[in-house]
Amino acid sequence: MNRKPIFDVVRHLIGRGLQQGEVDQIDNALDQAADASVSGSEPPVLTIADAGTNLIKQFEGCALRRNDGQFEAYPDPATGGAPWTIGWGATGGDITPETVWTQQQCDARLARDLQRFSAQVRAALGSAATTQMQFDALVCFHYNTGAVARATLTKRHIAGDYVGAAREFTRWNRAGGRVLAGLTRRRAAEARLYASTGKAQ
Repeated sequence: MNRKPIFDVVRHLIGRGLQQGEVDQIDNALDQAADASVSGSEPPVLTIADAGTNLIKQFEGCALRRNDGQFEAYPDPATGGAPWTIGWGATGGDITPETVWTQQQCDARLARDLQRFSAQVRAALGSAATTQMQFDALVCFHYNTGAVARATLTKRHIAGDYVGAAREFTRWNRAGGRVLAGLTRRRAAEARLYASTGKAQ
């Protein structure tokens, strides 16, 4: 399929040339549409893949491991207290300063939470064209912030402004009113994953 007329129309509509990242995003969307057309069915329901899961694990870590191999809850770094966290960044009303889990409990909770957060991201995105890498990055972002339904980056993504959406990640690097180096690194990694044109393995 000759895609030049499509890109020419897009350039005319936005009144400027396209950056390479924008060309890649449009190519991905056209590929998805072509695949769905060939198969005669709707695209598969997205759920987080290894790239996003590994990114979450990288930044959450599985802490705090005790000498007996179990994990205990720890306070939020910004507040020094609630929300208490355990394992792979799990929080909730069931986690208190006295909570202790095994590795298996930590892993099982992560799997359940990833299903829940994936569903929330799908709901926030609606029918917006989304690559696997974009979806993984958004789930990682939502897992940490809980903000995908209200974030400007989600609105930009839905509008097809993928470059603008990628830039929005960097705004979410504060906790307790302070810029945190760990959040700055995480948002940069999420933005790189979001802008990636590869496929999750």
